[in-house]
Amino acid sequence: MPDPPIDDDVTPDELDNEVLAELESLSSGTARVVARHLVMAGRLLDDDVEAAYEHAMAARRRATRLGVVREAAGIAAYRSGRYAEALAELRTVRRMTGSAEYLPMMADCERGLGRPERALDLAGDPAITGLGIAARMEMLIVAAGARRDLGQDAAAAALLQVPELRSAANEGWVARLRYAYADALEAAGREKEARRWFIRAAEADVDEETDAAERAAASDGSEVATASDGSEVEPEAGPDA
Repeated sequence: MPDPPIDDDVTPDELDNEVLAELESLSSGTARVVARHLVMAGRLLDDDVEAAYEHAMAARRRATRLGVVREAAGIAAYRSGRYAEALAELRTVRRMTGSAEYLPMMADCERGLGRPERALDLAGDPAITGLGIAARMEMLIVAAGARRDLGQDAAAAALLQVPELRSAANEGWVARLRYAYADALEAAGREKEARRWFIRAAEADVDEETDAAERAAASDGSEVATASDGSEVEPEAGPDA
């Protein structure tokens, strides 16, 4: 299989030092090619996931024994919807590195494969407690999604009713957590509460990763629904505000 083209300006120096250190186990020529494919995979992941996947596979063909390469392959496979392949790669990464970092992604792969029970099993892995808050909240969102896959909308909403909903952190996980909670509330028939949490999700969604503002507006029948414009009453302090 021919390799995808690499932009002329790509150099290995764009990779983190830890990645470069891992590539040192390869011959210098191979390490440079693998590094440039990894850079391309990272560059393209958001805009052209299929091309990113091709670059990750090109790196994998040359360095299948390196965890950083299998990690890139797993992420690209996941982002391109190749869930079985992504799960296999990320399982390998965990065996090679011992890291639980990708447990949330692995659980979401199980959901993508129509196996919500297995996703919930991964959500119960004790290693989750050692992850950072962003990864823990992502796993919580995946677990709630698995509950919804099983038709347990009320249980999904209850699972997401955590203190972190009120976090003032300027991080993407805050918007995603609030959005998942609002979505679960709506599915459980709690429309009024759902709308308030869609508004709060929109407030936190500075990068516009979700359609929270549109969902809030749709539930109200108005064109704009934001708490920051003075037209909405701020929800109460508790998670069920």
